[in-house]
Amino acid sequence: MAAIVNPPPIEALRGLRTKVAGPVFMAEDAGYDEARRVWNGMIDRRPAAIVRAVTVADIGPVIEAARRLRLPLAIRGGGHNVAGNGTVDGGIVLDLSALSRVEVDPKARTVRVEAGATLAYIDRATEPHALAVPIGVVSGTGIAGLTLGGGFGWLTRAYGLSVDNLIQAEVVTANGELVRTSATEHPELFWGIRGGGGNFGVVTSFTFRAYPLGPRILAGTFIYPKPRWTAALRAYRDWTAGLPDALTSIVTFMVPPPDWELGNEALMFIGFAWASPDVAEGQAVLERLRQAARPDVEVLDPVRWPDWQAAFDAILPKGVRAYWKNASFDRLDDSMIDAIADQAGRLTWFGTAADVHHMEGAFGRVPEDATAFPNRTARYWLNIYGYWGDPADDADRIAWVRGFAGAMAPHAMAGQYINFMGAGDGRDDRQKALAAYGREKLDRLVRVKQRYDPENLFRINHNIPPGVKAGG
Repeated sequence: MAAIVNPPPIEALRGLRTKVAGPVFMAEDAGYDEARRVWNGMIDRRPAAIVRAVTVADIGPVIEAARRLRLPLAIRGGGHNVAGNGTVDGGIVLDLSALSRVEVDPKARTVRVEAGATLAYIDRATEPHALAVPIGVVSGTGIAGLTLGGGFGWLTRAYGLSVDNLIQAEVVTANGELVRTSATEHPELFWGIRGGGGNFGVVTSFTFRAYPLGPRILAGTFIYPKPRWTAALRAYRDWTAGLPDALTSIVTFMVPPPDWELGNEALMFIGFAWASPDVAEGQAVLERLRQAARPDVEVLDPVRWPDWQAAFDAILPKGVRAYWKNASFDRLDDSMIDAIADQAGRLTWFGTAADVHHMEGAFGRVPEDATAFPNRTARYWLNIYGYWGDPADDADRIAWVRGFAGAMAPHAMAGQYINFMGAGDGRDDRQKALAAYGREKLDRLVRVKQRYDPENLFRINHNIPPGVKAGG
């Protein structure tokens, strides 16, 4: 017999309209269907109510209603989360997208960002000051989800992850209290939000360090056809040993979109960004790779930072169907290169891809226990991801992602990046958290959870249940 589910208390939810300044969308309202959409088109959920906060004061009443009515609560920043954690069936969605102000202090080189801002907002605000914050690689991504998970990007080797550059944050906790957290204020909470996701409260703003960059940077791509992948990957591996921190690179395997005019066969792209004003040194570093593995096609020009940040936006628009997996590695030996080339070589369609991120540099010098983000010893990080449009392709595209991940699993280290983790893999919350963080960090995260969210109100995420110990 199917379980009986009590209907949501509609009248009580309508009452939220008298308690918040922002709009409240319910199924009866015009705009509800648009308001409930998230980036991943595979996620089609129907919240009982969606509250779009327009001030921080709107957050407390939503938290109070979720607790009082015993409804699941999903927190949405930019809505870009691949697992669809920005929405929930039958519960309340707190939508922070209207809180999107970015304030730059060019003298202090700090940037305060509200939780609903996307990366494009930040880049547009910092560019006039020739500054940049280390953030992700798709400009439509929300800063909140990116930062709470970690924050890979084109400045990772130069300056570390987004969480490594977080100075302080403001958080509304499960009891409705607004607290400021930093290395000296609520330090355990500050540790937990730097990699532990949205488990501990609603982060309303982030303050980051910024770095001199631009107005143009040296960036570009070397492109290789399939017969050259193995040799080029081996040359790339050798080249990455001892690179200057200023050079961050990402290797991508995919069938290019038609408007790139690169044909319809899978290609290997080595994208790179040089974060130093010494362009001659950057050119010399790239020349070493060029000599070791001369590309068939090369794109290398000074480019505006926001333009480089948006270079891949077109292939990941809102509404694509998405499923991702990831793994970290301490090496890239010949057997791993053969496995990567074999799995990526099976691509014959546009709509899935794999990235190999070169880590190390500033990322690798952060002490392991400094943040909740796992595995600072990783030299490379693999993200296998889909972005297709037709539901009829779901089974084949997901199978390719899972097959690639399975082939690489014997080589992988402990630790996964929660922002690259899709949904629906059959593991419970404890198993997923243990796979992401390992026992020691998970136990510490559980202690933070027990202090700030003992009832697990914030559970629509890559959840860390307060009663679960890694060793239990």
